[in-house]
Amino acid sequence: MSPAGILAGICLLVALYCGLDPLGRSAVANFPDFEAYKVDMPPWSDVPTEKDAENLLQRSEIKYLNQIQGPESIAFDPAGRGPYTGVADGRVLFWDGESWKDFAYTSGNRSGLCDPKPSPLSYLKNEHICGRPLGLRFNKRTGDLYIADAYFGLMRVGPEGGLATSLATEAEGVPLRFTNDLDIDEEGNVYFTDSSTKYQRRNFMQLVFSAEDSGRLLKYNPTMKETTVLMRNIQFPNGVSLSKDGSFLVFSEGAIGRLRKFWLKGEKAGTSEVFAVLPGFPDNVRTNKDGDFWVAIHCRRSMYSYYSSLYPKLRKLWLKLPISAKTQFLFQIGGRPHAMVVKYSLEGKLVQILEDSEGKVVRSVSEVEEKDGKLWMGSVLMPFVAVYSLT
Repeated sequence: MSPAGILAGICLLVALYCGLDPLGRSAVANFPDFEAYKVDMPPWSDVPTEKDAENLLQRSEIKYLNQIQGPESIAFDPAGRGPYTGVADGRVLFWDGESWKDFAYTSGNRSGLCDPKPSPLSYLKNEHICGRPLGLRFNKRTGDLYIADAYFGLMRVGPEGGLATSLATEAEGVPLRFTNDLDIDEEGNVYFTDSSTKYQRRNFMQLVFSAEDSGRLLKYNPTMKETTVLMRNIQFPNGVSLSKDGSFLVFSEGAIGRLRKFWLKGEKAGTSEVFAVLPGFPDNVRTNKDGDFWVAIHCRRSMYSYYSSLYPKLRKLWLKLPISAKTQFLFQIGGRPHAMVVKYSLEGKLVQILEDSEGKVVRSVSEVEEKDGKLWMGSVLMPFVAVYSLT
């Protein structure tokens, strides 16, 4: 047989294997309906190339090491106390200055399944039972804490804590399956994201691999107790934050790697536009006292992730190979965890970038909250909070 024939035979066998996945060892083996979708990526020339040559995030202080697992969101109450954070076992904890105290929880069915485990990922299979609080925001007027629980939807708990009350579990008849982040305007309206109507958070890797577009941006009206869809067909919407004057909000598009602006007031109300193309894949967004936006970036965009986003058929073929989901995820993020945080101005201009490109200290970051000259950084994957001094 000629070399060309041998090569053609090998390609045929690979294609047959990927089509059948007979060993069931691929990253999507347990998802028979898995499909990969094209991502309309911005031109590579538009991706910011600025770097933090000093890797300044490596100077961060690591706080509460192994005292908390997966602190996704960081919040301080209207009196400045805290931090408060939601952790992997389903609780919201409060730092009282000396130790962590239970403040709230989102599931009324907690059991031994929710007991402490060795790592944040150890809780994944039971998150739908224990709950998984992600985005946290205080209503500055009432002191109530609003919680985006990945499984139980939009929730609220009073200033004294306890079992959170459900506010929304569906929108327009479609259940919330991956409630992610939120913000609250001066009238008490809550804007929040549902990252997918197909994949739950425990299958977040498959959502990343798929880039399916069932995500939504929503609004909860506390007076009418109604939830409406502001935008739909979004590929992995994640963090959301109102502008300082409340005229618009920005939210992160996880699959595309950019921020999108949604106008709430003025002539453009109800419309959206691109706010900024990001250097990597974003999580939460937070507005500081000056009106700038801090964005948590999981990792820089790699050529592999860029081109695999453009060619979904090839991506699906690759995902069908006997390579674990964890390894495929490492390919997606460039081979190793490496976090960064970026600040954008009110106009969408890149103002500052801080990173740990080597992943030595801050390997992952889900949110960055600026308070009193310091950046408080949580991560859904890490057992600590990192604090960086801006002064």
